Amino acid sequence: MKMDKRQFLAGSAALAGSTMTWSVTALGADGAELKASHSVNTTIYAPHMVAKAKGFAAEEGLDLKLTEALGGSKVRKLIAAEQVGYALGDSSHPLQLTNRGKPAKILLATDNRCSYANIVLRKELAEEGIDSIEKLAEYKNSDGGKPVIAATGIGSGTWVYGTYVLESFGVNDKFNWVAGGGSKTILGGLKAGKFDAIMAVPAWQFRAQDEGYGTPLYDISDKAAWDKVFGGKIPASVVYVLEETVKDNPELAQKYVNALYKSMQWLGASSEEEIYKVVGPLMPKFPEALVKREIAYYKKIWQFDASFPEADFGNGAKVWFREKTKIKPLEYGAVADMSFLEKAQKA
Repeated sequence: MKMDKRQFLAGSAALAGSTMTWSVTALGADGAELKASHSVNTTIYAPHMVAKAKGFAAEEGLDLKLTEALGGSKVRKLIAAEQVGYALGDSSHPLQLTNRGKPAKILLATDNRCSYANIVLRKELAEEGIDSIEKLAEYKNSDGGKPVIAATGIGSGTWVYGTYVLESFGVNDKFNWVAGGGSKTILGGLKAGKFDAIMAVPAWQFRAQDEGYGTPLYDISDKAAWDKVFGGKIPASVVYVLEETVKDNPELAQKYVNALYKSMQWLGASSEEEIYKVVGPLMPKFPEALVKREIAYYKKIWQFDASFPEADFGNGAKVWFREKTKIKPLEYGAVADMSFLEKAQKA
């Protein structure tokens, strides 16, 4: 008699005194352990932090373990290796996994505009008169080299959207892309002049401005600037998971989606001050005023119903499916599974 993994786990759990274990989940004293990851602890990933800190995961019987991977591509690798089960990250990652023989599913979206497509220029170059992407493209370093621009990692979401912005201006080949890492290293590199520009989440943009070593060069909060490059809404940040992980334990997937949906609803109903009390302590490197400023920013672009519409997927397709990313085109139905979200919304 053959057993699939789900049958084996269910049978094992029923044995008296037994302990159920698997690569990404385990049954512990605090409930079903679920390992999930996101890139860095900034407000963009508040839905994850809120699910744990506000107890929404615990309400679902989950012991949520969060890993800060310091780069979206690193999160994707953790998922591929099944070192974590679920991820909150750039929507290009599940597409890349699927292309590489690891079918992945998007379960919900947490925003409808890419907040890490901002480009921040080091102040010295701004003082030299560089005030546009086109002018920066013509800049030469002291050794005659191309301007250096940093994403959190090559292949990360910041890189995917950054290369698209530069391609839309026809200048991507005039830049050298490098991996800048998390908050400390990418901001430190800009401040030290190691990078000429960086891709930045709002908190990084605000901090570089406030501390006087960076200035916005491309700002997605400018609707005209956004529309010129991207057009309509794009679900930039999503929850994704390997398809086999969902099939092995759909009940666990439902609990996780329930918790994330509750987080989105809470974020929509809560004030900036209330949200800060939850996420602020998890972002100790950033001043209170800056974090609150970022929360106000995200309140305008969070997808509070967590939906991932096919029309929005179509808008994002032009960013994801292109020569630079080498992501082969996929149909909406091949990567989206809204069944868990629909159940969470009805509940």
